[in-house]
Amino acid sequence: MGFSGTIGVAFKPWAGIFMIKSQLVLKVADRFLHIRNRAVERAVNVVLDEIVSAMARKDRVELRGFGAFSAKDRAGRIGRNPGTGVKVEVPEKNVPVFRTSKEMGKRLNPAAPSTRDGALGFTSK
Repeated sequence: MGFSGTIGVAFKPWAGIFMIKSQLVLKVADRFLHIRNRAVERAVNVVLDEIVSAMARKDRVELRGFGAFSAKDRAGRIGRNPGTGVKVEVPEKNVPVFRTSKEMGKRLNPAAPSTRDGALGFTSK
């Protein structure tokens, strides 16, 4: 298992508003000019591979200030083929879960009031 391709989707109706892995590698390489791009790319691949491997083992990967990656069991169920309407059995599977850290939430929404800081009209003493 490896991340040799780009991360993204084939159909891009929102082209330009997301970053693919090669762009991430270039951004990191721009900050560390003494390290070659190939070395940066290998480092990024190792980090991503380790996150995926840990999730496959049902381990949680927590990056302080960023968020936590984990895998969640999704039970099997009976679904329906939207084209034909025929019932189909959907097997159980593991799905990736990412939860952002409080710090990331604050960086993404700097003006959002905190309910802990009197946003509901209450003050702490």
